[in-house]
Amino acid sequence: MIAFGCRLMTMLGLMLIGLAPASAQGLHIAPRLVAESAEPAAGGATTLALVMKPAPTWHGYWKNPGDSGIETLIDWKLPDGVTAGELAYPVPHTLIVAGLMNYVYEGEYAQLIQLKLPAGLAPGTTLPIRGTAKWLACTKEICVPEKADIAIDLKVGDGRADAALAGNFARWRAAMPKPLGSEGRFAVKGETFRLAVPIPAKLDVADVYFFPLTDGAIDYAAPQAVSRNGDNLIVEVKAGGGAAGLNEVDGVLRIGRDNGLALSAKPGEVPAAGAPVTASSEGAGIGAGGVRTALLALGGAILGGLLLNVMPCVFPILSLKALSLARAGGDGRGARHEALAYAAGAVATCLALGGVLLALRAGGEAAGWAFQLQDPRVILLLLLLTAAIALNLAGLFELPAVAGGQALAAKGGTHGAFWTGALAAFIATPCTGPFMGAALGAALVLPAAAALAVFAGLGLGLALPFLALGFVPALRRRLPRPGPWMDRLRRILAIPMFLTALGLAWLLGQQAGVDGMTLGLSAALLTGFGLWWVGRRQATGRAAAWWPLAPAAAAALALMVAVPREPAVAAASQASEGALGAQPFSEEKLAALQAEGRPVFVYFTADWCLSCKVNEKVAIDRAEVAKAFADANVAVLVGDWTKGDAAIGRFLNQQGRSGVPLYLFYRPGRPVETLPQVLTPGTLTALAA
Repeated sequence: MIAFGCRLMTMLGLMLIGLAPASAQGLHIAPRLVAESAEPAAGGATTLALVMKPAPTWHGYWKNPGDSGIETLIDWKLPDGVTAGELAYPVPHTLIVAGLMNYVYEGEYAQLIQLKLPAGLAPGTTLPIRGTAKWLACTKEICVPEKADIAIDLKVGDGRADAALAGNFARWRAAMPKPLGSEGRFAVKGETFRLAVPIPAKLDVADVYFFPLTDGAIDYAAPQAVSRNGDNLIVEVKAGGGAAGLNEVDGVLRIGRDNGLALSAKPGEVPAAGAPVTASSEGAGIGAGGVRTALLALGGAILGGLLLNVMPCVFPILSLKALSLARAGGDGRGARHEALAYAAGAVATCLALGGVLLALRAGGEAAGWAFQLQDPRVILLLLLLTAAIALNLAGLFELPAVAGGQALAAKGGTHGAFWTGALAAFIATPCTGPFMGAALGAALVLPAAAALAVFAGLGLGLALPFLALGFVPALRRRLPRPGPWMDRLRRILAIPMFLTALGLAWLLGQQAGVDGMTLGLSAALLTGFGLWWVGRRQATGRAAAWWPLAPAAAAALALMVAVPREPAVAAASQASEGALGAQPFSEEKLAALQAEGRPVFVYFTADWCLSCKVNEKVAIDRAEVAKAFADANVAVLVGDWTKGDAAIGRFLNQQGRSGVPLYLFYRPGRPVETLPQVLTPGTLTALAA
C-alpha cells in the first residue's frame, strides 16, 4: 500500500505538470494492431500484437511500472464467442527519474495477446476486432495519458500465419521472458529481500536485474546486488513495505539485454551470497562467456549426434546409404550431392523439432527434448514408419527413397537422400547420447539463435559419417564392391528395425494401455497388408501403383485418431520398486530424505529412452548395487518422464537439462553430484563406499 500510494502521488504530480490532452497534442506513442493470421480457424486461436512506437525521448511502461507509471489497458469490443487473453509484455528496461525507478520501453515494443475463436464459425465469416487502448506516455519531464481506438478485421479461414509477418512475430516473441521452468526461493531478513534463482553455473549472464511483478516486494529504486552461488543466482535488495507478509513473489529476471526469465518464488532458504556477478553494458543477449557456453553446447550436440548413428533405428539407414554410394561407383559428384542432401534433411528435422520445443517453452510449457514422444499418436506414427522400413528392408516391397536402390544412386537421388536424413533424425533424436543431455539443456537457456545452432549441430553430427563418405573418395574406395551380398545384408538390417518397431509397440502400450497398443498393432498390420499388395504388383512387373495402400492408410489414420492420449492403465510415473526399492520422485520426498540425513540416489528415465533402459538393466537393477545401497542406507528415487510430467520437467530444467537420462547423488552436507550418463555397477557401488 505504501508503494502504491507513492506511485499514485507521483503520477498525479507528473500528470499535473503536463496534462495537455492527447487529442490536442497528438499521440506521443503510436499504436497499431497486427494479427499473425488474418484468417484464423474456427475453434482455434491467433496472436495479436499491439505494436507501440514511442516518439524520440518518450517512453511507455511495463505491466508493473515501478515507482510511477500505468500499465496498458484495453477495453475490447469483440464478436460473440471471441475472447482476448491478457497482454504479454517484453522484458523492460530501467529508467530513474528524480530518484524514482521506472520500468519502461524507450523504443518500439510489442505486447502480445492471444485471441481465441469459438468453434462452429462458417469459413469466410468477418470478425471485426475493436478496442480502446489506454496508456501513459512520458518523457523525463512530463507525462501524458493517451488513448486510441485499435481495430483490425479478420476472416475465418484455415488459420495459416501470414508469411510476411513471420519475422516480426519471431522478433517480438524473442523479446518476451522465457519461463524459468523451476521455482525460486526468497527470504526477508531485516530490511533485505533475498532471492535465489536456480540457473546452471555454466550459463554466463549479463546485465542481471530483477523486475518484480508483485507490488511491495522490494524497494524499486534501491540498488540490487547480484552474486552466484553454484547453480543459484542470488539477488539482494532493500525489501519493500509489504515483503514480510508475502507468500509468493512473481517477476522477471533479466539475464541479458532483451533476454529474461519469468519466474515465481516461494518463501524458503536462500543460500549465502557468492561471487559477485558484474553487470555488462553489452547490448547483446549473449556475452563472451555465453559464446563459450554456446560453443561447448554445440560441440556436445555434434558429438551426441555422431553417437546416434550406432542406435538400432539409425544404423540400418546409414548402412543402406553407404551401400547406395557403393552402387554409384566412382560418381564423386553424385556422392557429394547425396551427402549434402542427407545432411540437409537431418539438420532441417533437428531445427524443426528444436524450433517447436522453443515455441512451446516460450508459451509457458515445461517441455523438454523428445517432447514428441510424450504423445501416443506420435509413437503410433513412428511405429508405422519403422514397420514400413523393416518390411522394405526385408524385401516385401521396394521403396527406393528408403531402400537405397538404383534410383537413389542416380542424379535424382538427392530427394531420397534428403528425406532419408530427415527420417533418421526424427526417429533417432529421442535416444540422447552421453554428451547430449547437458548440451541440449544449455541450449534451452541460450538466446534463440544460439539454441537453434545447437539443434542444428545435433543434425550435423548425425550426418557426419555420410558426409565423410560423400566427400572423402578414399573412404568410398574402401566400401565393398557391389554384389549379391548387399541384398542379404539388407535383409539382415531389417532385424534391428523390426526390434525398434517392437519397442515402439511396447512404449505405446505403456502410454495408452492395452487398448491403445492393440489399435497400434492393428494399424501396423493394415499398413503391412497394403505394402504387401504393393509388393505383389511390383513382383509381377506391373507399374508401381500405390493406390492399393490407400484403404490401409485411411484405416490406419482412423486408428491413429482413436488412440487415447491418456493410458488406460496406471500412470507411468508410478514406478515399480525394482531391485533398489525405488520410490517415485518428488521434490518434497527428496527434501524429506535429505532432512533425515540419508544419502539419496535420484535417477530420471522414460520408457522411450533407450540409453535409460540400458543403464537400468546393466547398472541400476543389479543385486550388488542393491546390497551396497542397503548397507549404506541409500534411498533411491526414480522420476519417470515418459508422459512429460511437468514437475519433473521443471526439476530437469533446474539442473540445466532438457531431457533424460539424468543421475544425481546427494550426500549429507555436500553439493549434489551429477553422475555420467553411461553407468556401470562399479560407478554406483562406489557411491555407497
